[in-house]
Amino acid sequence: QVQLVESGGGLVQAGGSLRLSCSASGSTFSTYIMGWFRQAPGKERDFVGAIRKSGSITYYADSVKGRFTISRDNAKNTVYLQMNSLKPEDTAVYYCAADRSFFTTTQAMGLPARYDYWGQGTQVTVSS
Repeated sequence: QVQLVESGGGLVQAGGSLRLSCSASGSTFSTYIMGWFRQAPGKERDFVGAIRKSGSITYYADSVKGRFTISRDNAKNTVYLQMNSLKPEDTAVYYCAADRSFFTTTQAMGLPARYDYWGQGTQVTVSS
């Protein structure tokens, strides 16, 4: 069992930046693909991005590509989501998630059902 705890959310003006962190319990963090998702009120949970186990490969949704960056520090059991040039439409609860599969295709990494563990979420609000 892995416990994930997000932090770093808050209120920011459009054009601003935030960095979210997700800390994981346990000693197997480096064996998980880590993903970030977000959910706005009344909407489905959407894929934001993901990072493979070594941290060398990342994937992003088109809506955040070029503005958001995912990184991970396996020594600290932490994955980060750096969000720049924030827009009001980025307002949502942001969740990190862990996929314990041996291998996941690039396409599958965008599917919430693929992930085994989830954090409680952190609110990000971008004002116009």
